[in-house]
Amino acid sequence: MKAIIIYHSETGFTKKYAQWIAEETGADCLSLSAAKKQHLDQYDTILFGSFAYAGAIRKLGFFKDILEKWPDKKLILFCTGANPADSPQIQSFFKENLKDPAFRKVNAFYCPGGLNYEKMPFLSKLMMRALLKSLRAKKDKTETDQEMIKMISGSYDISDKKYIEPILACLK
Repeated sequence: MKAIIIYHSETGFTKKYAQWIAEETGADCLSLSAAKKQHLDQYDTILFGSFAYAGAIRKLGFFKDILEKWPDKKLILFCTGANPADSPQIQSFFKENLKDPAFRKVNAFYCPGGLNYEKMPFLSKLMMRALLKSLRAKKDKTETDQEMIKMISGSYDISDKKYIEPILACLK
């Protein structure tokens, strides 16, 4: 089995997971920009990793194009985000993002990452600060609001190599 991991990462969490998977499997590992120049027909398995951003998986259109071009390949998607692995929102997030019938044969996995304000692009940082300000200004905060305020108040890293274990099992 020849596999490639293609990742899109802005703050480093998705890249970290892609590299961990590559170390464990010997798969080629390329950033999305480098992979666009690669001949993917030589691979049996294509893993695509990206991150959650405003309720969507970034660059998911690139992966959908791969699905349509190579329906006979084993296709795996992993997504990183700021939520803990046991967050109930993850199931609905995947259901919404992968509702297109083209994604039915895709194995999808979530890997918690965190927030890294120091590496975050300016507009993303601005959006997060606006969200934090609006949550803090809310009069009747719910428990979920309080948790969200705590979670997005600063940078943190909850990534862990253990979260690639289901992906590795899927590759076997």
